[in-house]
Amino acid sequence: MLSDFKILGSSSNGNCALLRTGNSKILVDAGFSGKRIGLMLETVGESIDTIDAVFLTHEHCDHAQGIRGLAKRADLPVFANRDTADAVQVKLAKKVNWQIFQTGTGFKFRDIEVRSFSVPHDAYDPVGFTFHWGEVDDMISPRQSLAWVTDLGYVPEHIKEHIKSVQILVIEANYDDKLLESDDRRPWSLKQRIRGRHGHLSNDACYEALSALNGSSEVREVYLAHLSKDCNTVELVQNKFADLSGNASTFTVKVVDPKIDAALTSKF
Repeated sequence: MLSDFKILGSSSNGNCALLRTGNSKILVDAGFSGKRIGLMLETVGESIDTIDAVFLTHEHCDHAQGIRGLAKRADLPVFANRDTADAVQVKLAKKVNWQIFQTGTGFKFRDIEVRSFSVPHDAYDPVGFTFHWGEVDDMISPRQSLAWVTDLGYVPEHIKEHIKSVQILVIEANYDDKLLESDDRRPWSLKQRIRGRHGHLSNDACYEALSALNGSSEVREVYLAHLSKDCNTVELVQNKFADLSGNASTFTVKVVDPKIDAALTSKF
């Protein structure tokens, strides 16, 4: 089977993606209800029963709420660090099949080489992931790679090093500064949290990070994800990043619409 990657949904309300390789089907985050994730999977010919594992970045509801429903499948491995697992498990009656890793370490799951790394966000021990699979110079199963980096207040040097060596990058463009400033539903304290070094990436900060990767990385495809439904728009992001997806760029940029589920797919 050809490998493919599909973002099932990504916004401030929920995040979940499906990666299918030659020997694995995994979810990255589970930020929707188990029932809704099941329905999302049905649209791409899968089900919760066909998933081999779940990888969690952190315990916030928009990344982990689906574990309650997914845990009905007692054998389903859920990979998380100890702080994340403890924070999720304490809210659940059913025991999850936790597979604990230490932040910053690498390990293998089936045919996928996984690496976790710390990200600056206001959770217990949030991480990003890189996934590598396939074989060098193999025509049937070529070497492929993906990085999942959402929920971070800024992009430190160690993250820049991790993401420059992958072919597909998922990174957040969470908010537009002017829309956040003018939003009257968010109190000043929340706006400060979002803007902080352990909050979220603005369009401007994300653009700066991607500009540095253009021409000096392995990245060939970028997904701009985790857009705020209130403080960002697809049009604003498309306009902001238009010059990074043209003929002069070494990668293409796709914007994940926060109002659409199962919207974007990459085939390898």
